Amino acid sequence: MNRVFICPSNIKSKSEILITGSKSESNRLLIINALYGNIELLNLSNSDDTKVLVKSLSNLNDHIDIHDAGTAMRFLTAFLAQIKNREFIITGSARMQERPIGILVNSLNELGFEVRYLEKKGFPPLKILGKKNIKSEIKLNSNVSSQYISALMLIAPSLDNGLKIFLEGQIISKPYINLTLNILKKIGVKCSFKKNIIEIKNHSKSKISQYIVESDWSSASYFYSIVSLLDNATIILSSFFENSFQGDSKVSKIYESFGVNTTYKENTVRLTKMENYSKPDSLEFDLLENPDLAQTISVTALCMGIPLILTGLQTLKIKETDRIIALKNELSKLGANVVYNDNSISINPPNKLNENINIKTYDDHRMALSFSPVGLITPIYIEDYNVVSKSYPDYWSDLKSIGFNIEFQ
Repeated sequence: MNRVFICPSNIKSKSEILITGSKSESNRLLIINALYGNIELLNLSNSDDTKVLVKSLSNLNDHIDIHDAGTAMRFLTAFLAQIKNREFIITGSARMQERPIGILVNSLNELGFEVRYLEKKGFPPLKILGKKNIKSEIKLNSNVSSQYISALMLIAPSLDNGLKIFLEGQIISKPYINLTLNILKKIGVKCSFKKNIIEIKNHSKSKISQYIVESDWSSASYFYSIVSLLDNATIILSSFFENSFQGDSKVSKIYESFGVNTTYKENTVRLTKMENYSKPDSLEFDLLENPDLAQTISVTALCMGIPLILTGLQTLKIKETDRIIALKNELSKLGANVVYNDNSISINPPNKLNENINIKTYDDHRMALSFSPVGLITPIYIEDYNVVSKSYPDYWSDLKSIGFNIEFQ
């Protein structure tokens, strides 16, 4: 059946967990290293997405299948386009072929590269004929996915005249653009992001020989959710930095509203439940810059019985699944009253959660990851539990290590 059963458990009073490197940082660094080489990358993510990218870059075949790895699709499309005198076909899973890539393809073609659609216009699979660009400035619609912007930023230093990107419209997931910018700066690239203009200069060699990837704050968010649902437990996570480049480090501030304290010490974060925490009557968050936290926060609020409104969710429709619809479906099964539109969701929790509900994951790792803490409150089944390998392969064993009662079926 390939599902996991989770029921209320005796969680250890103190646990320590090592989370591997950020998928977002790892994937950016892999592209950078493919361009410039000679950087020793430590604490790389062990996620499926990063493994797919490592495999693709280490053996650049003419036909590349990235399966479900959305970041790899976007980053590799730009990377392959600038490899002169090579032809590539890049494809992915059925869901990947439903995820739009037209904005990036149009931008690359406008710069003078050559990328063609093999089937449906605006979507993979793609044929890429590597060549030299002829333009060094581009206007880009910035209200869909920051990954299109980051894909261009990552190859920009390899272009003879660098690249200037003029962003049009509301900027979505800005922290991910800043993550790319900060990594480029760290290897010595001269770049700036002022108003709506990103400017990146040509650069030929990294000034550093080693880079330690910070652990993944998105993965840490599930433990924030767990601690928020416990009366007295401490979870210590490593390796994390107080001055993180990752936008999802904002989870430490957001979860203060759910009663979780964060303490930094020697590249670890210690999560503890606040003493005398008073549950708010309701909460509202704008997640325009942190959409990957939406599912985790939704489930936490549901379990704590806190009415919640989330806005800034417009990119959730083009993720591994339509995450707004998926959230509506699965939260409703547990008894919540859910109202939604294309960029927001409003959740009113029931007085008591329904028991023994089957949670569908829709081939989306974050559905399985975010709904698992429900098992601390009421027995729950999560279908297709192996989907977590996309970003956090060790998740179930880590939950067991802190005392979760888990049964695989």
